[in-house]
Formats: sequence, structure tokens, C-alpha cells
Amino acid sequence: MWKPDQFNYSRRPTDAIQIGTVLLGGENAVRVQSMANTDTNDIPASVAQCIRIVEAGGEIVRFTTQGIREAESIGLIHAALREQHYTVPLVADIHFNANAADVAAQQVEKVRINPGNYVGSIKVGDPTDYTDEEFETEYQKVRSRFIPFLNICKEHGTTIRLGINHGSLSERMMNRYGDTSLGMVESCMEFLNICREENFNRVVISMKTSNTVMMVQTVRLLVDRLEKADLHFPIHLGVTEAGDGEDGRIKSSVGIGALLADGIGDTIRVSLCEEPEAEIPVGKLLVSYVSDRKNQETIVGTESPLLSRFEYSRRKTHAVANIGGDNVPVVIASSDGAYAVIPDYILSDGKVLGLNGETYPRYNAGDIKALQQDTAKIKFLNLKYPDLDAEMLNLLAERSDIVVLLHTQHSNGVGEQRTFFHALLNAGCMVPVILCRDYAENELEYLQIKAAADLGVLFIDGFGDGIFLQNQGTISAEAINSVAFGILQASRVRVTKTEFIACPSCGRTMFNLQTVVARVKARTSQLTGLKIAIMGCVVNGPGEMADSDYGYVGAGRGKVSLYKKKECLERNIPEDEAVDKLIDLIKINGDWHE
Repeated sequence: MWKPDQFNYSRRPTDAIQIGTVLLGGENAVRVQSMANTDTNDIPASVAQCIRIVEAGGEIVRFTTQGIREAESIGLIHAALREQHYTVPLVADIHFNANAADVAAQQVEKVRINPGNYVGSIKVGDPTDYTDEEFETEYQKVRSRFIPFLNICKEHGTTIRLGINHGSLSERMMNRYGDTSLGMVESCMEFLNICREENFNRVVISMKTSNTVMMVQTVRLLVDRLEKADLHFPIHLGVTEAGDGEDGRIKSSVGIGALLADGIGDTIRVSLCEEPEAEIPVGKLLVSYVSDRKNQETIVGTESPLLSRFEYSRRKTHAVANIGGDNVPVVIASSDGAYAVIPDYILSDGKVLGLNGETYPRYNAGDIKALQQDTAKIKFLNLKYPDLDAEMLNLLAERSDIVVLLHTQHSNGVGEQRTFFHALLNAGCMVPVILCRDYAENELEYLQIKAAADLGVLFIDGFGDGIFLQNQGTISAEAINSVAFGILQASRVRVTKTEFIACPSCGRTMFNLQTVVARVKARTSQLTGLKIAIMGCVVNGPGEMADSDYGYVGAGRGKVSLYKKKECLERNIPEDEAVDKLIDLIKINGDWHE
């Protein structure tokens, strides 16, 4: 049974599946895909956008398919592309309409269905528990509807994606398992078991949520279940509603990058609230950057039994001033400057400066004697994993005034830094550790993606009491600082700004999503710590907003509904009034500040 190597990159073996002209899984490269946001019934616009995605490097393209008409339209798009000699596989995205899935399976190479809404619930609106008999009755209802769809897929050589979204678990799964990773996995396994019974193997699986920690832990839990069942289906990775700009790139790179680092993932989609073709370069860079670790020098370490890959638990450390213990992770900036979010410490002339003018020494592994004689309140110690011998471990365990600055130059820096933390766990050493990485980037997007992929996974694993990014390039100190705080927020370990959960737009979207996101951000960005969801339609809107404080959701053409948590408080508001109404709602509930 395959299990992720915590220290050395090795990709999970999966079955290779033919999707049109593309082989997915097995020994094939991780495929990068996107989703169109055109009206699927607008054939010329959809074909043109698909071509832009392909020319940007996209290998698979998905279209929203609300009903029979759209299922027939995607067939016309497919034919038009083939006439222009584009062979990219197309995916029909189905929610709520199993009949549309049947039609789409005869038109394109792949159909995505959502187990949460493939067949409606038998107890809509009833909060009482399902009896075992009722649960089984609903399962048989799902099975009887799903098998004919599988038979159509068998006849036409169509692949399916079981796309489980945190925001749209079925009522019976929510009732039995709650809004949990286990509920998502059980929902998937129920459909997989039917596939196995029917000898249908052309299956790809995705587990998506806007919460990066939950997304990573859910996929890890799923893969563990699959391996124990001797199932090797390929995995599609993505963080839903990641947003746009820096936030979208960092959040996607944290979640997807963490799983790629584990060797999990056969295709990815970076969901940005931008034009679909803008997603492709981000995905390509992320895949290439993590895949380079396969050529690494082997790292030798001992995995700690204290770490669970399936639930978050921050490594226990003692506090040194405001570093470690129960404190939020700190940020060290490499130089002084005018920062939008003030870092906790500044590096200056080889020393570390506190915000109140304190000066703290910084030592190297060879300076232990001088460190032991120093009386400073905090002593920062530069270390790499090879420095961590028995003598160093004893020193770190005995002292309560050392903060480790953990560096790496290894080709797999994630693996080497992980190994350091496992060694501390095995030794019972509670020294606080700040994660340090050095880059040489001139493009800010490259720094965002690489740093988020390198450090997000470690914070999700519960490691790290701070972050220190250095870059030898033309990127400003303010921009680097913003990336550092963005990684902490995307990893859900420190909140310093408003979090916008915005879907990437598709043919279901009821308004110009990019314009609305910009408008909402402009009015609410000062609301530090608040989570605001901006969703184009109701497919995932109310569910994905379970983790948000407020939601702005398309309810129809030109109409918006507003939510507080999962509760809809304002329905069908004219779009030109909706942002003002959202702000009024935030004020009424006491969450507004200038």
C-alpha cells in the first residue's frame, strides 16, 4: 500500500485513464486544466474562449452544463473545435440534473457529476436523523439512477469525475456525518463502490473546499481510504473560490502545492476569479516547481508518530517573548520600510530588531559558545537540518531563550524542513522555529506561487512559529511582506486582512464576477478578519459560505441574495443596490468599522 513519504518526493501510483487524446494518471505528467465562463449555449464565444485556454497551455477544458440544451450545446462546441483541428478533451459540469449528465456523456470525453446533488434527497428540509432504513432507501435511489448513466459512459468511452464539494454535500450525508472531511469521503466512496460493482474504472476524483486545511486533510483521508481498498483512481486537485490576484494565487498554491508535495494529484485546476486562460500559467508553474523535487538528493529521517496527516494540530512549543507558545506565527521582514501590514521583526545588519527598538543577536551553528554567554532576551539561531546533531538537540531542549531560524538549500526544501520538525518531535524538543526561505525572483507571481507551495504545507502540518522570506531580485520589500502575511492567512494560522471567498465564474454566473469582486473589495477591505463570500450562483454558494461571515450570491439575472453565514436574509435584491445592502447588513450585525 502506497503512503506519502514525509521527507522524499514520490508520486502516488495511479491508474492511467484515457480522456480523448489525453492520458491522465499513471506515469503521465500532471495535467493542467481550466473551466470556461461563457454561456455554453453561445457556441462561437465558447469555442473562442476554449481556444484561448488551449493556446495558454490548458490540456482539458470544462463547461457548465445546466440542462439538456447545454448538454447538446457542448456537443456543438466539441464539433466546432474538431473542425478547427483542436483535439482538447471537453468536460461537462453537471449539478442537479442527472438527465443532462446522460446526454452530455454522449457528446464529450468526460462528465463531472456532484454526488451531493446528483439525486435529490427524500427528506428535504427535515432536520431529523435518517434511520438506517431511510439511509439505505436513499442509497438505492442513487444507485438505480447512477447505473444507467454508467452504462451510457461505458458505451461511449466517457470518463466521469466524481467532484465532491464541501459546500454541497447531500442532506443525508450532512445528517449522518456532518459538514466534515469524513462526510465528503463517505459521499465519494458510496459512488465509487457502485462503480466498482459495475466494473466501471474510468473515474477521476476531486475533493474541493475553500478551506485549504480541510481540503488537504480531506484528500489525504480519501487517498488513505483508496489505498486500503486497493483503488488507484487519479485525483483532481483544486481549491474552490480561491479569489483573484495575489490572494487567489497564494491560496491555490498553498492547498494544491501541499498535496503535490505529498505526491498526490494527477490533474489540477487553479480557480481564479479572472479570465480562465489566466489560470493556466499559474498551474503550469506550480506543477513544474513541485515536480522538480523528483530529482532530489535523498533525505534520511524518522517520521514522528505524534503527527496526524488527517487533522490539524499545531506543534507545541514554549514561548520566547511573542514567538511560539499560543502566539500567532510572526513575520520577519528583511529590511525596514513602509508596510501596509507591519511585520513583527526586522532584519538589520545581521541582527533582528523588535518593533519597540529592541535589538536581538543572530547566531550561526558554529557560534554556540558565544550564544551561551549572551544575556539577550531572545537569541536567534540560524540552522539547517544537517546542523541538528545530538549536541544541538540537547542545547535547544535545555534553553528557553532560543528561536531557530530554519533555513534550507536542499532541492526539496519542504522535505528537509519537515525532517527537522519530525526530529524535534521525536526528541520532545519544544523550541520555537521560524521558517526561512530564500528566492531569486523578479516576477512577483513566481514568488507568490513558489513561497506558498514551499511554506503553506508546513503550516498546514502544524509546523512553524513564524515566516521569514528573502528574495534576491527586483521585488519590493512591501510586496515580499505581503506574500508572507498572505501565506499565513491562506494557511489559516494568522488573519490580518479581510478574506474574500470568490468563485472563479462559469456559465452559471449571474453577474460580472470580476467587477463585483472589485467593487466589494473596495468597500470592505478594511474589515480585518471578516470572511466575505462572493458567489456567482447557488450551486455551491450557500454551502461554501458555511465558513464565511457574509455572502453575496447571484439569485437570477440582475438579482442578488445576501447571507449571514448560511442564513439568507435578503432575497432577489437588484444588483445595483446589492453592495450597499451588503454593507448595511454588516453594520446591522455590528461587524463594520471604518
